[in-house]
Amino acid sequence: MGKLTAKTTEKLVKAGVAGLTNDGEGLYLKVADGGTGASWVFRYKIDGKSRKIGLGKYPETSLSEAREKAAEARKLSKSGVDPLAARDSEREAKRLEQQAALAKATPFKVIAASYIAAHRSGWKNAKHAQQWENTLATYAEPIIGHLPASEITTAHILEILQPVWTEKTETANRLRNRIELVLDAAKARGLRDGENPARWRGHLDKLLPKRSKVRAIEHHPALPWPELPAFMRELAKHEELTYKAMRLSILTACRTSEALGATWAEIDLETRTWTIPAARMKARKEHRIPLSDAAIEVLNRLPRIAGSPYLFPSTRQGKHLSNMAMLMGLRRMGREDLTMHGFRSTFRDWAGEHTNYPREVCEMALAHKIADGAEAAYWRGDIFEKRRALMADWGQYATTVPAENVIQADFRRA
Repeated sequence: MGKLTAKTTEKLVKAGVAGLTNDGEGLYLKVADGGTGASWVFRYKIDGKSRKIGLGKYPETSLSEAREKAAEARKLSKSGVDPLAARDSEREAKRLEQQAALAKATPFKVIAASYIAAHRSGWKNAKHAQQWENTLATYAEPIIGHLPASEITTAHILEILQPVWTEKTETANRLRNRIELVLDAAKARGLRDGENPARWRGHLDKLLPKRSKVRAIEHHPALPWPELPAFMRELAKHEELTYKAMRLSILTACRTSEALGATWAEIDLETRTWTIPAARMKARKEHRIPLSDAAIEVLNRLPRIAGSPYLFPSTRQGKHLSNMAMLMGLRRMGREDLTMHGFRSTFRDWAGEHTNYPREVCEMALAHKIADGAEAAYWRGDIFEKRRALMADWGQYATTVPAENVIQADFRRA
């Protein structure tokens, strides 16, 4: 039997005399200085060391409740378990459980913003991040933006995609892929379980028509390769920097951004090589371009601006020409029917239809991936010298009168 009663406990607290009163078997009533309050304390030993644990304030915790808690703590201590450590562990488990529950309630739009922030530095430019933000904000957030990732279902994804799947097929597919990636990230963070409702293969492909069935793929408008020499002669009449950038872009079959962002440090005139660093390439892999006579001629005619590293500097300090510069150049030439990216298709059509160069050589000239899996393991080099011959023929074809370049190219192949 304990030494205290409910009545004596009340009297001790009202008296306000500070100190500990033993109830027995390690349970004590602790009255604070000045009678400002009282609480229950249980004293015990673990591994020969004295310890104590609070069991609650009085009167919120009554004498009988304190005895029950003391009995539980006594049982733990006798079995070799520290009651204080056990309580702290239980509290931490509850805290983590509450934290996990709170995290699982995080809305999709917050998870998406976190995903974009985490990957922004790995994307090539700010425009890509902006496209992510715009498509998700426009199409996804009105329907699932407020929902936790764990509550998003296939029905939600279809509600987002179906209105735009046939009218804006490419946009809809990119949107689907972005939602899938955000939900995959949510699963990796423990914010959802189960299959991804935005997955295409084996899931949405059974519910939505294939893109190829909905709308034919729209290619970039490209100039037919037999018309290229005449176009290049017209282009050579313009001395503005934009048109020189267009000529170099066509002669090297590179992307618009790769040409506009080119620096003199990337150009080696002695070895006739342009080395584009991985950070500026779409595939994030360094790309070497052999420079033909025609390309070297363009480079030799470029002015070098003091303080600017760029081949095609802008009038704005420290900047290169705008990404729209070449497109506007085409428009000034009255060629709204073309895009600069389309000249890569012109090159590929010429290489495939007018030369005997292997497919791998032509594709690598465009910095395309030419193999997967086991086959990729055998492609360690960049077949540079073979590409040098290809680009020499391309430069000669593009800048020579048609009747002459056909004969010369055929003779060279023979």
